[in-house]
Amino acid sequence: MMSRSSDWYDDLYKSKLTPPDWVFGVVWPLLYGSIGVYYTLMLLYTQCSDFTCMPMILFTIQMGLNFLWPLVFFRLEKPKIALFLLLGMIGLSAATFYYSFLINQTYTYILIPYLVWICFACYLNGYIVAHN
Repeated sequence: MMSRSSDWYDDLYKSKLTPPDWVFGVVWPLLYGSIGVYYTLMLLYTQCSDFTCMPMILFTIQMGLNFLWPLVFFRLEKPKIALFLLLGMIGLSAATFYYSFLINQTYTYILIPYLVWICFACYLNGYIVAHN
């Protein structure tokens, strides 16, 4: 997660379920590590060794949205647009999960914590949109 250059985020009304900032600094590296493992396993040990495989296409697009989200939310201070990015991430991640499951169920389970976390992030982002 990128650092904030203003007090904008601190001044927002946030859900009581919003974790302290340090939690994000712990969770995101763990999630990126796990999805890096998923990505590597899919590339090396399945028929997804190129980027014509549906799970890899969806996953790559989803990761693009993932990297855009903090820029849109924190730097541009556009939580509504960021919410739509998260909804896209959830949809693409769910589709990635489905298509990956058809190829290798074991590798697919690695995506569950990430999918749960971005659903939680969507709730937090939606709360901010609804209450600010």
